[in-house]
Amino acid sequence: MTGILWNLGAFLIALGILIAVHEFGHFWVARRCGVFVERFSIGFGKAIWQKKGKDGTEYTLAMIPLGGYVKMLDERVDDVPAHRRNQAFNNKKLWQRSAIVAAGPLANFIFAIAAYWVVYLIGVPAVKPVIGEVAPQSIAAQAGIAPGMELKTISGIKTADWESVNMAMISHIGDEKMVITATEQDSGRTVEKTLDLSTWSFDPETERVMVSLGMKPFTPEITLSISQLVDDGAAIAANMRLNDRIVAIDGQAVDKWQQVVDAVRSHPEQALVVDVIRDGNRIALTLTPKSKELASGEVIGYAGFAPTVEEWPASYRINLQYGPFEAVGKAAEKTWQLVTLTFDMVTKLITGDVAVKNLSGPISIAKGAGMTADYGLVYFLGFLALISVNLGIVNLLPLPVLDGGHLMFFAIEAVTRRPVSERVQDIGYRVGSAILVALMAVALFNDFTRL
Repeated sequence: MTGILWNLGAFLIALGILIAVHEFGHFWVARRCGVFVERFSIGFGKAIWQKKGKDGTEYTLAMIPLGGYVKMLDERVDDVPAHRRNQAFNNKKLWQRSAIVAAGPLANFIFAIAAYWVVYLIGVPAVKPVIGEVAPQSIAAQAGIAPGMELKTISGIKTADWESVNMAMISHIGDEKMVITATEQDSGRTVEKTLDLSTWSFDPETERVMVSLGMKPFTPEITLSISQLVDDGAAIAANMRLNDRIVAIDGQAVDKWQQVVDAVRSHPEQALVVDVIRDGNRIALTLTPKSKELASGEVIGYAGFAPTVEEWPASYRINLQYGPFEAVGKAAEKTWQLVTLTFDMVTKLITGDVAVKNLSGPISIAKGAGMTADYGLVYFLGFLALISVNLGIVNLLPLPVLDGGHLMFFAIEAVTRRPVSERVQDIGYRVGSAILVALMAVALFNDFTRL
């Protein structure tokens, strides 16, 4: 219950910030263009807080925090006195109306740059993207990718850390090839490898993009010594203790942690004889893993312990931190990568290269908000930047109920030299609303299936 409330709280804070940024973009440009703003609202429905500013605008915080709006003086909506018609949105020049509408998404992009600027000023702990394993006969192996290589760029995109690698690789869904530059472990020589993606099958719901290509990141060695025990877990019930080193299970010697994981998962509610070394002595313990049912319906065993993991080598650790001026460039570069990736994903969603089942809704966003907030300010800011970019791009889609739809009508007006008729606009709003509701329904359905 606490986790749900934490996720909800982080989600509402994130949503409130991003809605305020988006609507402020519309508000600020509208005021600069001489349009009178009647109401600036964060949320819909009944107001829980209101204040009328000296500028005559009513500032409102409403009960339903799933959006916001800026209500401008407009003759198409209300009667406007003759002396105030010059302040009405509909009477402004085409370029002014276009600027006001485009300002919302633009504000989201600017916010993303600002958020990443703060992130890079504070610094982001990361590790170099070094390959640990390459599966035989995989796409990576056929391209000549080898363990120990450090990935430098993917199709021209710099990849300083694993987050950049994942983003760049995901952007290649539906493509025919991927060009990777990397440095070899022994010689330090930079090489270029081309991955043939014609047979690539990747499902983001069930696997990681790296693994689907046949690569696994380098990770420090996972030992067989116990470093954590869960209260009331099967391991404690079996009298396991911290620093016990597992050497055998049911008489079979083990030398890798994955062997322990496989044995436990495959024996729910079944006794296992686990030999451990404790204080130099070999002791046989009886471990009966508890059972847990996965979303897929599979029942697995779990024991409630975790191994000791060796520390990362100092040469692999990096801190992505820059000075005030350099951070601006890095933040803009990161935001541009997100923009291009999101546009690619939207395009591939339309063409069918990305499945509709990969759409995420508010529940997934809430989980992401809670998780990143739990990790700290830097990660929460990065999450806000990601969602802000997505919000900006979604609003630019050419659906009449969105900013992109209004811009589409303005583009038609620029060509025909007359506004799109209200009847055509009304039909467009109805169709656009239906499409948007359908997409939201699919996203919510996907969220519930992931619970």
